[in-house]
Amino acid sequence: EESLEPLRSFILPGGTFLASFLHLARTVCRRAERRIVSLSEKEKINENIIPFVNRLSDLFFTLARYANKIENVDDIKWIG
Repeated sequence: EESLEPLRSFILPGGTFLASFLHLARTVCRRAERRIVSLSEKEKINENIIPFVNRLSDLFFTLARYANKIENVDDIKWIG
């Protein structure tokens, strides 16, 4: 993360082929996180699972940004 530009806007998924797949992995990870949270409301789960999955999705996001950087492709910034 140290070698990436600081975030000043939201980043949309996309960029290089690899970055696109990493953004897709992040989406799947976020979906799993939501389902785990729902499950935790009904069943006892390991307290470390939700923070771990959340950090994993953050890693996919950072790796996607890095994949774009090493290929000299700008992140797609959301303009709203």
